Amino acid sequence: MTNLLPDTSNVLRVPTASAAEAVAHFAARLAFETDVSDVHADLETGVDGLVVVDSRDDRAWRQGHLPGAVHLPRADIARRAAELVPVGASVVTYCWGPGCNGATRAALEFARLGYPVKEMIGGYEYWVREGFPVRTPSGLVRRPVDDLTAPGTGTTCGC
Repeated sequence: MTNLLPDTSNVLRVPTASAAEAVAHFAARLAFETDVSDVHADLETGVDGLVVVDSRDDRAWRQGHLPGAVHLPRADIARRAAELVPVGASVVTYCWGPGCNGATRAALEFARLGYPVKEMIGGYEYWVREGFPVRTPSGLVRRPVDDLTAPGTGTTCGC
């Protein structure tokens, strides 16, 4: 196997960051983001002070949402957060999925209000694709696990 030089490598054309820069970058990402498996685990164990907020509109909420989530569309956060989310609670926002920045916008609104907040990467889409339950008008439902996103057993990926 030949050793590719940075000028012939698409990956290494831009050099890697120093270890210290990488630590700072990845630690910062984890301070701002969480994933569906970690949110599911915390909801299952009933972690105190954690409020999961669905920032989608009414129609999307009725289609299905995370059990225990608070429905607070992004446009209403500044006006209604204090009545629905206790001061000092840690907020996790979600929207449709990776192709949507609604959860990012919602997280920004909560941060502006002084709440500690993280965005749930993957959103509702990956929650459903990993086989976690959703609340619909007809009750709790689960779709089959998408084996491209999670082990077929419906357990965490072990990461």
